[in-house]
Amino acid sequence: MSDNAFHDAFFALHHGLPRQGPGSDATTRRLLSLAGPVPPRPRVLDLGCGPGRAALLLAAEAGAEVTAVDLHEPFLDELRQASDERGLAERIRTVSADMAAPPFPDGSFDLVWAESSAYAIGFDTALRSWRRLLAPGGALVLTECEWTCAEPSPPARAFWDEHYPLRTTAANAAAAVGAGYHVAGVHRQPESDWQEYYGPLGARAAAVDPETATPETAAALEAARAEIAMRRDHGAEYGYTGYVLRPADPRWRVRPETDADIPAVHAVNAAAFPTNAEADLVDALRRDPSAWLPGLSWVAEAPDGSVAAYALLTRCLVGGEPALALAPCATAPEHQGQGAGSAVIRAALDAARAGGERLVVVLGHPEYYPRFGFGPASRLGVRPAFDVPDEAMMALVLDGSDTAPQGMITYPEAFRV
Repeated sequence: MSDNAFHDAFFALHHGLPRQGPGSDATTRRLLSLAGPVPPRPRVLDLGCGPGRAALLLAAEAGAEVTAVDLHEPFLDELRQASDERGLAERIRTVSADMAAPPFPDGSFDLVWAESSAYAIGFDTALRSWRRLLAPGGALVLTECEWTCAEPSPPARAFWDEHYPLRTTAANAAAAVGAGYHVAGVHRQPESDWQEYYGPLGARAAAVDPETATPETAAALEAARAEIAMRRDHGAEYGYTGYVLRPADPRWRVRPETDADIPAVHAVNAAAFPTNAEADLVDALRRDPSAWLPGLSWVAEAPDGSVAAYALLTRCLVGGEPALALAPCATAPEHQGQGAGSAVIRAALDAARAGGERLVVVLGHPEYYPRFGFGPASRLGVRPAFDVPDEAMMALVLDGSDTAPQGMITYPEAFRV
């Protein structure tokens, strides 16, 4: 059996199906919301578009000008027909091209989009190859299959090691940061997204008469059935996760603090607030081994190498389970309003996500912290042990899951609350 013959049989089995991987319109909308405000007519590059469910939604609901790329011409034919039928032909342009080498100039798109397709070239290759395509302020939106448990079973690991070795959310977040991005949003896709793909695929496979199937078709059927069976038996161990990634702010070098930074960190906190209370709080937390977490105290450097901004994450408990508290965050007065504070907060959150942390809480300005993905903690079942306006107590689930800790927040003793 030749690779080309199996390739043709595989695509014949999938032809006409609504999706070519786990997903849903709800997930596309959720990822779009995590991407934040976009221009009125955003330029979107949909890589590995398949029959174009995401492209059609983005054109219709976000008013996007979509360039939809795929190497399988029948998928592009389906998309062109669907866009004509929906009156979207002027907003969707189809291009037959290799997603590993998109034939477009640097900075051409506000959003680079890839649902259930980055696996074709690999997550790391996608991160490297597609970053150049983003316009200033743009975002890369892609989904990736990954482990969702600490210890995958031998059958699940053997299956995926053969087909596409998986990593965890923490490892993929670390890879994104290493490639020059910060993680602006994470969405763990629900089980219903898998059913939207496997339901029609399973029905198609069941309808094929094995007596008349060619060897290539039989092999494609066997592969599809094995994949569906793996999901049925081991679906709790892996899943698809959506990422919204933005290039890191090049104006600020961010890094974990060193011992040599301690006096400067104290000075920045003292200068940024009316009293020394926050500066003294950092020192007290640094002395508390139950609160202080190496690698989660971050600084942003000014061009001259001095400390321009600071962000700290320390251990707290939520409902008795480990979580993180973001505080204090400070920017030296001469650097305020220039993005240093945002850059260092994003870096600290990225480090926490790459370290496998699940939940961060912050008490702060409700018009500032949502830019980092925070929302009212009460919506997640998280509450402080003291009275505070609901909108000021915020939380962020770092891994995008629905299994983050819930309950009362217990702060380190140094907070005196």
